[in-house]
Amino acid sequence: MLRNTAGIDAGGSLIKMVYQENGRMHFKKFPINEHDSAISWLKLSVPSLTVSLTGGKSSIIQKKYFPESVIIPEFQATCEGTRFLLEAENKSIGDNYLIVNIGTGTSWHVVKGDKVERILGSGIGGGTFTGLGSLLTKVRGYRQLTCLSEEGNKNNVDLMVKDIYESAESPVNGELTAANFAKGIRMNPSEADRMASLSNMIAETIVLLTSQAATIHQIKSAVIIGSATAGNKPLRHALESYLDMVGVTPVFLEKGEYCGAIGAHLSV
Repeated sequence: MLRNTAGIDAGGSLIKMVYQENGRMHFKKFPINEHDSAISWLKLSVPSLTVSLTGGKSSIIQKKYFPESVIIPEFQATCEGTRFLLEAENKSIGDNYLIVNIGTGTSWHVVKGDKVERILGSGIGGGTFTGLGSLLTKVRGYRQLTCLSEEGNKNNVDLMVKDIYESAESPVNGELTAANFAKGIRMNPSEADRMASLSNMIAETIVLLTSQAATIHQIKSAVIIGSATAGNKPLRHALESYLDMVGVTPVFLEKGEYCGAIGAHLSV
């Protein structure tokens, strides 16, 4: 008889679950502040679970709900989950690549064959989008802010290279950002414009750091994972566009936001 197993990634913003029931893998996520109801739902839906945990709040979940569970280091779980999905989704990118995990913040890992190393971290990520977005607008919630950013025009907020050079010949692409939010004082931009600018600033920052890491480690591909790009078309489009511009091939995984939970689940 097949066991019912689960991997749970309890992070800063979300609790993500990957559970296997009767040989089939399922995916579910909840806001982290709803972890009590999320775990109760899981226990009712899939009884007699064997669980493995990862993420910053995994020890809280372990003590309260699964004292017999094992906690897998977050970076290990994330990278193992990424390897699994690359194979499962038939993404062939060779043995050397970057993993860019855009969650509440962002982490960078370099993969070279069997060796994986975390090389960089930034406080810029999905938490920035939600937190700063709620300060720039009257909107609350990641999905609502994402919808708002789709409606906006960042050019009403950002100072572009073409704005500086006007009719003169620009030494770089005129569509690049010269200064984020620099028009905000005089343009009175809409909330949608502010969110479009914020999304673009996050993408530019992540791509800049990714490009530097790729150059240092002589890597051409970056696997983009994490919850921040799930359902956020403007952010994903900007990441794709800017990464292509700097010569780094972006690879997005269909279930990339669940890499940590998958990695934990693989250890059960």
